Amino acid sequence: MILEYKRASNENVINQGLFYLDWLMDHRKDFQWLVMEKLGKAAADGVDWSAPRLICIAGDFNRYDDHAVKQIQRNIELIRYRRFGPELLMLDLVAATSTKGTMVETKGGLSDGSAGSGNKYKTIGTVLQELDPGMLDRFEALRAFMMALGDDVQETKLRFYIAFKRIKNFACVEFRPTTGKILVFVKVDPSTVQIEPGFTRDVSDLGHFGTGDLEITLSKAEDLDRAKPLIELSYGAS
Repeated sequence: MILEYKRASNENVINQGLFYLDWLMDHRKDFQWLVMEKLGKAAADGVDWSAPRLICIAGDFNRYDDHAVKQIQRNIELIRYRRFGPELLMLDLVAATSTKGTMVETKGGLSDGSAGSGNKYKTIGTVLQELDPGMLDRFEALRAFMMALGDDVQETKLRFYIAFKRIKNFACVEFRPTTGKILVFVKVDPSTVQIEPGFTRDVSDLGHFGTGDLEITLSKAEDLDRAKPLIELSYGAS
C-alpha cells in the first residue's frame, strides 16, 4: 500500500502516488529484503502483493480527479481531510476504485502474498460455486449487513478471500463448503472479548489468508446476530 499525502489540493497527488506505487512494485524484492532484515522472514512472507493499493490524501479533490481514477485499473482511494481544531481530524472517502487481486511473480513461483498460498488452495471464485443455498443465503445476509454499515464500505474479491474495507480492511471472509462454515476475520483484540469455542477463536498466532486476529465462525443463520457487535467494533476501528 502506498500512502500519498498533500496538505492542499491539486498538487499532483495522484500522479506522484502512481509513480511511487509503480516504483515499489518494480523493487518489491528490495522491499522484501528490507522487511526481512528489520522485522524477520515471517513478516516479509506476510506482505500481500496481490492487490497493491494507492491511498491519496489531500485537502480536496476536483471532479477531474474523480474521473481520472475511474479510468485507471488500479486500487485507488481519494480521501479528503478536514481539521477541526488542534485535536480533531476527519477523513472523508471521496472516490474509490478496485480491481481483483492478481498473482505476482516471486522467486519461488507464483504467489498472492498470503499465508500458505499455493496451487492446493481453491480460488474464491471456485469456492463460491461450491456453496449450497444455505451458505449463500448466510453470506448474502452477512454481506448486506456489512455493506450497510456505511457509504464508505468497499468489497474486494481477492484470490482466496473476500475483503470488506473502509480505509483499511475490517472484515475478511473465507468459506469452508465441506463443513458449511463461513469464517469472518475481524480486527478485534481477542483478549478483549469472551472467546466462545465453536464461534470465536484467537488466531493471532495462526496463519490465515485474511487480516484480523479474531476469527468468527458462522455455522447457522442465527450466528450473524451474535457476530454483528464484533464486526461493528472492527468497522469502527478501521
